[in-house]
Amino acid sequence: MTNALSMLGIFSDAPNEIEGKDYFVEKDGVKFAGTHLLLDLWGASNLIDPELIDRALRDAAEAANATILHSHFHHFGPDGGVSGVLVLAESHISIHTWPERDFAAIDIFMCGACNPYHSLPVLKDVFEPKTITLSEQRRGLIP
Repeated sequence: MTNALSMLGIFSDAPNEIEGKDYFVEKDGVKFAGTHLLLDLWGASNLIDPELIDRALRDAAEAANATILHSHFHHFGPDGGVSGVLVLAESHISIHTWPERDFAAIDIFMCGACNPYHSLPVLKDVFEPKTITLSEQRRGLIP
């Protein structure tokens, strides 16, 4: 069977034991796919360096005990923003930055034993926002 990512020139060092694993979780008697945090960071800094942003998202994923599969970031010019995603076995962390507005939008979607809330201190330390708006969604609720 052909690996779709390898056809794109993207390879993963992820361990094979993640295949076939059920990542649905149960909290408070409710079963669901995972927790999706949406963060708006206002008054933020460090929003134009894709390497720094990649490292920040990797550190955030590790703090949440997630398995990193792949990352991809696009820089919109020397003073422009960055859009990117860190693909996880447990889902993803994505970011879009607007340095001209000192703003970043970050999604953290994790399932399994990961705790996306453990990512927050890492992101606060790197981006130093003055204000954070946070919302949580439980995705894939099982009726």
